[in-house]
Amino acid sequence: MTAVSVSPARPPRRLPVRQILCLLPLVLVAVVAVQHRSVLAEGFGHLRQAEWPWLLAAVGATCLTWVAAAVTRQGAVVQRLPGRRLLATQFAAGAANHLLPTGLGASAVNLRFMTVCGVPLARSSAALGLYLLAEGVARVGLLTVLLLLFPDALRLGSLLPDAALGPLLGGLAAVVLLAAVVLVLVRRVRSAVCSFLRTALSEARSVHCRPSRVLALWGGSLAFPVLQAAGLAAVGQALGLSVPVTHMVVAYLAATVAVALIPTPGGIGSVEAALVVALVAAGGPVAVATAVVLAYRIITVWLPLVPGALTLGALVRMKVI
Repeated sequence: MTAVSVSPARPPRRLPVRQILCLLPLVLVAVVAVQHRSVLAEGFGHLRQAEWPWLLAAVGATCLTWVAAAVTRQGAVVQRLPGRRLLATQFAAGAANHLLPTGLGASAVNLRFMTVCGVPLARSSAALGLYLLAEGVARVGLLTVLLLLFPDALRLGSLLPDAALGPLLGGLAAVVLLAAVVLVLVRRVRSAVCSFLRTALSEARSVHCRPSRVLALWGGSLAFPVLQAAGLAAVGQALGLSVPVTHMVVAYLAATVAVALIPTPGGIGSVEAALVVALVAAGGPVAVATAVVLAYRIITVWLPLVPGALTLGALVRMKVI
């Protein structure tokens, strides 16, 4: 009797998850660009009419925001992070942030980066929370100081009408009340929150025991919104917006603080609307304010989006994140 040879079964092909993740940012960029093609066309049209030295200044300020973000991220964690990869991660996180609801994309990328660098997940989450807290405190604090120094910078009545104030405060109160109820009634949530707060407080104490980390955390947190506002002011100068620079800075800070409550991808749509309203409240003509905002968003969002998505894909492929 002759033996029948049986060929070994081929192992099933594995789904190329990492390759798919590398291409996903570019696909999302294409989808978002198609959805906002009219805004892109109008924004590029305004850029052709602008004064190029001021536009270059806006590009420079935008590039420095990634450096400020990297410095702040390092200041939020005790462990030393690799500098070049940290900077590249901030550039990639900017693209992720414009493709996902505000703050979620950048947070996910940075959380993954810190865990790959060997920072435990609990400490990475605490560092992420400390970064967000420092950036929020710095932005709101800077806005408060500037409003005290320049009380006439914004006509707040036009920026936030009385009719909108009630629903906004009511919505915020409802969210706070719901969170409090869940925290009191759901034991697992309460335990998780308490555990996170203990880790976060411990990490914050460790960071603030190191002067270099304190300087990086709070210096970077202040520099980040200042550089963003400087970019808007430079575009305003390039397009001849008749608003003082300090008032444009106040308008930018007020708009971004307000829009932080609206979870749209990268603030696309909501940021433009808030910035136009804020610049008009600062005394700018509607048409010029709209042109400034569209040109500014082209420089800060759309031009870096494709290279940022490519960087994100490369970092995924290299297993940096």
